[in-house]
Amino acid sequence: MSEKIMTFEAAMQRLEQIVRAMERGDAPLDDSLKLFQEGTELVRSCARMLDEAQLQIQKVMTAPDGSPVMEDFADEADA
Repeated sequence: MSEKIMTFEAAMQRLEQIVRAMERGDAPLDDSLKLFQEGTELVRSCARMLDEAQLQIQKVMTAPDGSPVMEDFADEADA
């Protein structure tokens, strides 16, 4: 099965649709299981995208000797 490439925003929107559908509780069990499976795959995909973004969000700093130093991006709450 080929995995669809979906943006983070599109995946989150689809997750919201799945949650609303499951909260209604009117879907047959088989459909609910399929929705749950799709939702868990989307959550994994979103987590992967966030991990990748976090790696890209590193500030490049210059060390006293002029060599580049990578500094991890810190949350504002950590500051």
